[in-house]
Amino acid sequence: MKNAFTMLELVFVIVVVGILSYFVSTGFQRNSLREAADQVVSHIRYTQHLAMMDDKFSATDSNWFLGRWQIRFSTANGYQSYFIMADTILSSYDANPNAPANFSYSEVAKDPLNSNKYLIGTTYSSFDTGSNEHINSKLNFTSSYGINDISMSGGSTGSTASRIVFDELGRPYRGDTKLSNAGHISSSVDKVNISTVHIKLCLASCTLPNNTANNKGEIVIVIEPETGYTHIQ
Repeated sequence: MKNAFTMLELVFVIVVVGILSYFVSTGFQRNSLREAADQVVSHIRYTQHLAMMDDKFSATDSNWFLGRWQIRFSTANGYQSYFIMADTILSSYDANPNAPANFSYSEVAKDPLNSNKYLIGTTYSSFDTGSNEHINSKLNFTSSYGINDISMSGGSTGSTASRIVFDELGRPYRGDTKLSNAGHISSSVDKVNISTVHIKLCLASCTLPNNTANNKGEIVIVIEPETGYTHIQ
């Protein structure tokens, strides 16, 4: 009775194991674009949740709508990054992510997964200057995912701002929330004419059109009008 493998059988087993290992490793290869897009979709939905739970209406402040929750994409400090914030009358609605030196309050949302971090990807002159203590590096697209360009289109508010603002019903629109540039948004926007928002993440320079991924180095996130439903195209 044979109790050992022949050389041919051993070679056959090694070949099979090698083939299986290749397919397993290929299936687990990192897709940085998809990881980044999944994260953004999650954070857009979180921004919408904050807006619906935290109605900013104030009968004593005519500019209350500028304080709605928003997600803003930025190129500050040479990085593609983003943050989630709600501007306040304390900062005269300057549209910047403000926080005092002692962090007695912050306009930027806290990271629900880490109470020591905020949902912001890089330092600003008004937030955590010279320190990374409160910065969440995952929101820095360039360093975390190799993304070097972001383009946006849609929203139909007449604004080209890289901000998506949600109202108390979770409805999205693009608009600059800086007090001096707030002509594109108001306390009641005509939602009938609001169009779909497209956010394109690109490993290199984004190519037109913005509402479709034109190559393997691009991925498009869609925010539907009226409902704010967010998904990857």
